[in-house]
Amino acid sequence: MGIWSRKSVDVMRQQASASEAHLHRNLGVVSLTAFGVGSTIGAGIFVLTGTEAAHHAGPAITYAFVLASLACFFAGLCYAEFAAMVPIAGSAYSYAYATMGELVAWIIGWCISLEYVFSAAVVAIGWSGYTQSALADLGVHLPALLTAAPLKLHDGHIVASGTLLDLPAVLVTLACTVLLVVSTRQSAILNTLIVSAKVAAIVIIIVVGARYVDPANWQPFVPPNTGEFGSFGLSGVARAAAVVFFAYIGFDGISTLAEECRNPQRTIPISLFLALAICTTLYVGVSLVITGLTKYTGLDVPDPIYFALSTVQADLGWLKFLVAVVAVFGLISVILFSLLGQVRILYAMGRDGLMPAAFARTSPRFRTPHVGTLWTGALAALTAGFVPLGILGELISIGTLLAFAIVCAGILVLRHTQPQAHRPFRTPLVPLVPGLGVLCCVLLMFSLPDDTWLRLLAWLVIGVAIYWAYGRRHSKLARGNDAP
Repeated sequence: MGIWSRKSVDVMRQQASASEAHLHRNLGVVSLTAFGVGSTIGAGIFVLTGTEAAHHAGPAITYAFVLASLACFFAGLCYAEFAAMVPIAGSAYSYAYATMGELVAWIIGWCISLEYVFSAAVVAIGWSGYTQSALADLGVHLPALLTAAPLKLHDGHIVASGTLLDLPAVLVTLACTVLLVVSTRQSAILNTLIVSAKVAAIVIIIVVGARYVDPANWQPFVPPNTGEFGSFGLSGVARAAAVVFFAYIGFDGISTLAEECRNPQRTIPISLFLALAICTTLYVGVSLVITGLTKYTGLDVPDPIYFALSTVQADLGWLKFLVAVVAVFGLISVILFSLLGQVRILYAMGRDGLMPAAFARTSPRFRTPHVGTLWTGALAALTAGFVPLGILGELISIGTLLAFAIVCAGILVLRHTQPQAHRPFRTPLVPLVPGLGVLCCVLLMFSLPDDTWLRLLAWLVIGVAIYWAYGRRHSKLARGNDAP
């Protein structure tokens, strides 16, 4: 048994059955789809739609979302097969463990940890900004020292900002952490209500905003490239698709809840594709409307939807108020799911011995992984309070793309190594679909800037060092103790 040792699918199934004594199976299609939509419809639609249109794609930001969704579709077909075969917490980490071995599984779990924790922090910072703006409109102003991280990016350098911490970002993260400790189901109910309101509000924004669209703002729909890769043109569309891809991490998060789903073999595939269809429709609708309301060059603002509506020569004050409310309350669901996905990854890794066993403990009272939840919430809160948004935003997408590519490749491996395994859901057109999934994800990865790859490499070096120092020595699989 070594770093390439694979975990048996049969053992994983036994562990999933054994976990029913510790985790409630109380999530259905509606709750799971709402979690996926809630975690996806967040920073991507409220912030990145504008910034990526202004810097990389222009009105063709719509194409960028379609391209990202296409990569997610191919990956989703592969996720669905794995989730139906092995309905176990851990998502891509667990799937890699079954197909490519322990070291690859660790790397994927480490990369996804980067995505979930930093995504929660990014959204918390965005929530803080929207909340502060809404309070300012009501005449309430927080002390300046408590409104932003003590560090910021300036001309590529980290400098002091003159503040102490972003207190609202810290508080909202801790509040979501407490809610997740108390009950996954209560979190799911709250999330479903928030998501329903958020989707309804965004549909209203699309329908009303479409009446004021000026088609001249869509010309040219794909702005010509400036001579630099990623600056408009087709390369700009690819760059934008790669950057917005982190918004689709909720897609991965659905399968991390496999051990808390009723009938996961059916629930997870349905929820995956429902969430993807809903999110793609909303992203395309919003991107078309805001680039049609105003010229894309003016959308480099923190609140592009609000800004685009403000340019309309009509009284849309009620709609702008709706945007503010949706942003403030809607982003909470994204924080919840980002934290929840990370906790379930730690739960799976702790159970396998690659992380401390405390992460796999569940609260006797609440039957939730309380230790992992508290650690995750504390780390995300500290990150949101003290690390500038500019640094976080650059670290997120590439790890998600890497995880999705490995899941797609894992289908090819498992079809070869275990062709007779029971598959309640089968990825169609193998090897074409998994191959296209790998290709799409890898191409999007290579469209990201070079410094993004350097940061990923640094993160992986740290992760491998931790695995070598702790995970390899405590692995239950290596010690022949991987039974449930």
